[in-house]
Amino acid sequence: MRSLSSRFLPKFAAPLAMAAIASLVFIAPASAQANVVNGASVFNSCAGCHKVGDGAQNASGPVLTDVIGRIAGTYEGYRFSNDLIAAGQSGLVWSEDNLAEFIADPSGFLKEFLDDSGARSKMPFRLRDEDNATDVAAYLASLN
Repeated sequence: MRSLSSRFLPKFAAPLAMAAIASLVFIAPASAQANVVNGASVFNSCAGCHKVGDGAQNASGPVLTDVIGRIAGTYEGYRFSNDLIAAGQSGLVWSEDNLAEFIADPSGFLKEFLDDSGARSKMPFRLRDEDNATDVAAYLASLN
């Protein structure tokens, strides 16, 4: 005789697994949303140099709308540092992860990426708090 659990488990295993997966899908956006909200708030300290949104124009920094997936050192009408252009030519494409690293230490990031101790970014600002840098990158990704 089969046990009760062995008779009903196959019937309920798939629906239970689907319910578990669905709950994760609904939980993830809430935590991601909190990071994006904080990122938008922290981005206010970047907004003096960088613009986002429809109709945004370059300022002392490039427009950051649709930056995720963009080749580093490329945005029409903005003059990037030679080292950031070289990074893009060497294959650097912005992702949330590498953008967060760059935001935390722009010149340090380029030095490591290019393996060049003299590499420099034009961006003088460093967002040293790792969580805030990650949140700003998440916010910028939400604008893609």
